[in-house]
Amino acid sequence: METYLILRRSGWDTPAAFEQAADRSRAVCDQQLSEDVRWLRSYLLDEQWARIGSICVYEAPSPEAIRRHARLADLPVDEIVLVAGTVIERADPERVSA
Repeated sequence: METYLILRRSGWDTPAAFEQAADRSRAVCDQQLSEDVRWLRSYLLDEQWARIGSICVYEAPSPEAIRRHARLADLPVDEIVLVAGTVIERADPERVSA
């Protein structure tokens, strides 16, 4: 398994639409690709024009497996980048809700 970053630029109009996409992604990973693709996390992007993009972190055997997952879950894919290594300075910060 390799680690990949998937860039999804301006993929959703609302946070609710992103949540629906996340539900589809989970379902495809759990029901159809449990041995091939594993979604680790996503970072939402503040894109222009009030759209929401994301950078998603997945484990998969190949970019083709990532593309298959995206097709099955009806997710956009703008770019797939193989992660060459990881340097962790500190854990992701906890968000404070207002």
